[in-house]
Amino acid sequence: MPGQGACLMRSLTRVLAALCALIPGLAAADGTPFNAAAAFGARPSAEDLSLSPDGQNLAWIAPAPGQGSVLYTLSLAKDAKPKAAAGASGNPERLGSCNWVSNSRLVCTIFWLQKDPEFGVLQYTRLVAVDSDGSNVKQLSNQQTEYTHGYLLGGGQVIDWLPDSDGSVLVTRHYLPNDHIGTRVASTETGLGVEQVDTRTLQSHRVEAPRREAAEYITDGHGHVRLVGNREQTGRGLTGAYQYEFHPVGSDQWQPLSTYQSTDDSGFLPLAVDPEQNVAYGYQKLDGRLAIYTMTLDAGRNQQLVYSNPNVDVDGLIFLGRQQRVVGVTYVTDYRRAEYFAPDIKSMIESLARALHSSALNVVGASTDQQRMLVQTSSDVDPGVYYIFDRKSRHLQTLFVVRNQLEGVKLATVRPVTYAASDGTQIPGYLTLPAGAQNIKGLPAIVMPHGGPSARDEWGFDWFAQFFANRGFVVLQPNFRGSAGYGDAWFRDNGFKKWDVAIGDVVDAGRWLVSQGADPNRLGIVGWSYGGYAALQSAAVEPGLFKAVVAVAPVTDLALYKEQYRHFGNFELASAFIGEGAHVGEGSPATHADRIKAPVLLFHGGFDHNVNIEQSQRMESALKAAGGKVTLVTWGTLDHYLEDSAARTEMLSRSDAFLRAAFGM
Repeated sequence: MPGQGACLMRSLTRVLAALCALIPGLAAADGTPFNAAAAFGARPSAEDLSLSPDGQNLAWIAPAPGQGSVLYTLSLAKDAKPKAAAGASGNPERLGSCNWVSNSRLVCTIFWLQKDPEFGVLQYTRLVAVDSDGSNVKQLSNQQTEYTHGYLLGGGQVIDWLPDSDGSVLVTRHYLPNDHIGTRVASTETGLGVEQVDTRTLQSHRVEAPRREAAEYITDGHGHVRLVGNREQTGRGLTGAYQYEFHPVGSDQWQPLSTYQSTDDSGFLPLAVDPEQNVAYGYQKLDGRLAIYTMTLDAGRNQQLVYSNPNVDVDGLIFLGRQQRVVGVTYVTDYRRAEYFAPDIKSMIESLARALHSSALNVVGASTDQQRMLVQTSSDVDPGVYYIFDRKSRHLQTLFVVRNQLEGVKLATVRPVTYAASDGTQIPGYLTLPAGAQNIKGLPAIVMPHGGPSARDEWGFDWFAQFFANRGFVVLQPNFRGSAGYGDAWFRDNGFKKWDVAIGDVVDAGRWLVSQGADPNRLGIVGWSYGGYAALQSAAVEPGLFKAVVAVAPVTDLALYKEQYRHFGNFELASAFIGEGAHVGEGSPATHADRIKAPVLLFHGGFDHNVNIEQSQRMESALKAAGGKVTLVTWGTLDHYLEDSAARTEMLSRSDAFLRAAFGM
């Protein structure tokens, strides 16, 4: 089993030796039995790494007890030790992403959840700046006072790191009317605007006046706001329609660029600006699948196809450096792929991939001159390793691993598979066999549908699936019809409106496992969020197939799920996503609890603002009323993602014991 030395097993330098002592949760080196639930349930040892503009300083976020986090900074000079620059207890404030704004200062996002008697659980965010030694903390976001009308939920975001400036950024700021009459803070302004802010002194000047309809601004990476996205809103709320405008070169006037409808991804959705070519990169559909196009930022607004894939959606751009230079696109077939159209970066990535024997390699940070790169590799059997690469000297320096608790643990390989649905359609998915197993025959198995439903699983490390494989279960993760990433024909009105198709594919995943030799008396289904919904609904549709059900933060009543958004501007969009008609009741497992014969284990956080805890409470009540076997485990202060190592450990441990008891193991 891994011990204290495991963290250093991959470290090539003395510089980072102190990291092991700072990151909690290492397995003991004294022969203590390996606790799989604790190892797999532990939050990542290091997240959100970033590199300073000069490439000489590192920052990352490490877990603290509960939902807490600590921001560490480190000079890469010889014999330097990490410093705790900032932290959040997680009760309620939590630390989000942090990035360098100069060689000695960072900007972080702080967020927290709060219960409101009328609106339920609300999420607030704020931007703060802090020196690398923890001093000179400043809030960059606008502040809400007793005179402010409305809820200032969003704290804005950094939209340009101003690489030619030292310590200043362009940030979006939310404005609400303030009626503190007779003072300089009184204002009727409302909406989203842009300001340039000195993060040390908070001196600022306005770049774009707030607009009520503005949803986002996009810059060219060099301090110039070039695009604004305006969302359409009626008396009934948001419609999902956006109108994008652009600033021509040298002009402050806005001109129309494109329209985009978020409900069906129609139109052109700008993502980034290339100032040298004077174009916007963005999504637009080609033959029912998302592709990347450019559109010129001039009166012609000419479009050109950059990249498309005939089988799947292109799902993102690849950015590099503080200027957010666009260097490629990414998409997922059986495996995640990247296409680089910057020759220098393509050559560098290919060389690094060969040196590290890795096909899954990402550049996650770079110095301003792009000579020093922060690189991450990962795979299905490797949660990830971070490196520093110096392009000039071609020196590659190992930093540390993403999950030190799993160092030395043999992980299970994941392979793409397809299986036939009842109508003959081939459904893609990923099969994880326990380490050392040669095939499925005679093994206990789990179907694990993903969340979303507007999402998909992909090849790589998955701590949830890997835990069950470590405990001896075969795991099949189906990308059922209703999953995102495969184009319009596969999405088919999502997994709620066409729940019968999506759930049919999930049920067929279980049948396929049995047909391949899995033990039919030890077949379970486990899911989180929509995956939890799919687990419960599958057990209702096919009562005899699954012998145990584990659902984490599940939707259980579609009509109730709509009502969660009643008092928000996106209520009409959420309602339309779920739809109207008989499927709302037929597709709600809480209304068919009498059909579920397998024992059910539910988990839910009391501060879940994605799926209200009432969903699990209603499922528990319905199952008990129907005489079913059900256990509901709750945590009062946790949200949808249960980002607490102790809670995740408990969830995994109880799930394992529950499945083994249900299967007679």
